Amino acid sequence: MPSLPEVFSSIPVTVNAGFWRKLLAFAGPGLMVAVGYMDPGNWATDLAGGARFGYTLLSVIFISNLMAILLQHLSLKLGIVTSRDLAQACRDHYSRPVSLFLWVLCEIAIAACDLAEVIGSAIALNLLFGIPLVAGILITAFDVMIILFLQHKGFRILECIVASLILIIGGCFAYEMLASQPSVAGIMQGLIPGPQVVVNPGMLYIAIGILGATVMPHNLYLHSSIVQTRAFERNDTGKAMAVRFATIDSTAALLCAFFINAAILILSAAAFHGTPHESVADIGDAYNLLSPVLGVPFASLLFAVALLASGQNSTLTGTLAGQIVMEGFLEIRLRPWLRRLVTRLVAIVPAVIVAAMFGEKGVGELLILSQVILALQLSFAVVPLVLFTSDKKKMGRFVNAFWLKYLAVIVTVIIVCLNLYLLWQIFKERVL
Repeated sequence: MPSLPEVFSSIPVTVNAGFWRKLLAFAGPGLMVAVGYMDPGNWATDLAGGARFGYTLLSVIFISNLMAILLQHLSLKLGIVTSRDLAQACRDHYSRPVSLFLWVLCEIAIAACDLAEVIGSAIALNLLFGIPLVAGILITAFDVMIILFLQHKGFRILECIVASLILIIGGCFAYEMLASQPSVAGIMQGLIPGPQVVVNPGMLYIAIGILGATVMPHNLYLHSSIVQTRAFERNDTGKAMAVRFATIDSTAALLCAFFINAAILILSAAAFHGTPHESVADIGDAYNLLSPVLGVPFASLLFAVALLASGQNSTLTGTLAGQIVMEGFLEIRLRPWLRRLVTRLVAIVPAVIVAAMFGEKGVGELLILSQVILALQLSFAVVPLVLFTSDKKKMGRFVNAFWLKYLAVIVTVIIVCLNLYLLWQIFKERVL
């Protein structure tokens, strides 16, 4: 059975069309993947990084984005060439126990991602309409009905809504950049990596959180599936064309995500670093302080609007990723409303408990923790992806070139080493 059978090969591609018409036909999946790179989890880590360390961690966002471009290219190539998404490929290749282990880890990552969406949307509702956090978290459980309605309207409709919400987020942050007047010299210097990122434990913790918030494991499963919605010819010529245009779409979308992701950190650095508000890591505090600090009346309002758009966008893609992972690993097709409700409940229970007991501060810390969980799970998605796309039996003439294979291995080693270092730091802090 193909991945997402209800929309498989549902979007036509004209073989004899010109470059721009073909690119338009393949445009969309990249934006849906890019949503994961600007979700509410990114906001918490970027705000904390900018307020505490200025522009220094911009280099981490930039390097993470380059890693993302490479890994999403491998993901889309796997989906197009093999007609299998990453979850299906894992089920085909590994034993049942290993597949189940990978599935459990992926479900934990999706729950962590969903936790970020729940908290982000609830905070936005609180900031915009004064709805209490616990009530806002419970309200997010019902967005499942919106998702179901959109899915029945067709995949292109879903892509257009995602693109519209990204435009809203981008417009809001364009205004914030003009209002905050950041240091251009500081931004350029921040893009150059420095050893302090690894040496400083506090900086490293947030840096790995940024990595987890940027290169998201469930996006690798998502992208390998949704590129198959295009009706290209399933031969070598058609696959080569699909890989080319899907890569352009993905790279352009991820560069847009980089600018939005970087804008959050730059805004935080310009507004809070070097002021009494350096400890700001909480989205609610940032909202309350932005307009007074910048002296611009709409800064806080647009910040909250962008946050709400980000949370709702992430909900759309999170739903699809959950469906792909469960169907791919287990061959279980749950009704979409049931799948969404189960995923939402897993995220809502801890969010409600923390919000009720610790309020905004606890929710903010939970948001950053969710991104660290994503970073820790990332290795278990990246390693199979690199192995599969480097396997000539699976990929044929589309197997990774020598340079691409070893570049992917280097990226994988960096991710694994950073995650092991993070685990050691947490163990040393909590146990020793």
